[in-house]
Amino acid sequence: MIAREDRGSVAILRIEHGKANTMDLELLEDLSRELAKLEDEPVRALVVTGSGSVFSAGVDLYRLLEGGADYVRTFVPKLNSSLLELYRFSKPVIAALNGHAIAGGFILACCCDRRVMAKGAGKVGLTELPVGVPFPSVPLEVVRSVVPSRILRDLVYGGRLFVSDEALQAGLVDEIADAEGLLDRAIEVAEELTRIPADAFGLTKQWIQEPVLRRLERSASAHDADVLRSWSDPETHAAIRRYVEATLKAK
Repeated sequence: MIAREDRGSVAILRIEHGKANTMDLELLEDLSRELAKLEDEPVRALVVTGSGSVFSAGVDLYRLLEGGADYVRTFVPKLNSSLLELYRFSKPVIAALNGHAIAGGFILACCCDRRVMAKGAGKVGLTELPVGVPFPSVPLEVVRSVVPSRILRDLVYGGRLFVSDEALQAGLVDEIADAEGLLDRAIEVAEELTRIPADAFGLTKQWIQEPVLRRLERSASAHDADVLRSWSDPETHAAIRRYVEATLKAK
């Protein structure tokens, strides 16, 4: 589900999970295992990318509908913990957006320190509310900490999707690269950050993230209890099913 390649001091994790690289329990568990190993290895930075024409289309909604409430009760806490592990990874992390990064896929990218997007290769955005599900605590806090305030409500409430040029202008990605040079450019950005002494980078990253972590510690438990109830509700699953069916018809 996640393939690893090393280029010098930079590790590359490539999501390879079906046609849309959707996020399910097994993918998140694989991501957690890889991050735990990388923390203890001598690699100095990490690049996360996707396979094919998609970075990640977000949560696997079909799996969610099939698994029902029992699956939700396991999946949502794992979604929170895996994203938080990526967000708090002590070394520089670069997202190389090779294609669509939608919903949870864009949140995964937001957990990285920098985002490089392939020109014209896809769209980024958040579709959770149009799908009919509220954001768990970690995705919501990460997005709020990364996305410029001027665009946050449009992104979250409206479910708008941005092509590469729009995403750059809105501040959702840091730069655009030609598709064929995307990975090389992401590695260059990672190597630039490794020139900063590791301790200095890690301590500064912790301090930048401190307000997010403090809010999570204060209120995540109560918020996620409500989220679990909503994600487990049959009415929510009916809304997800309508969204999936409408999306299929549109294709």
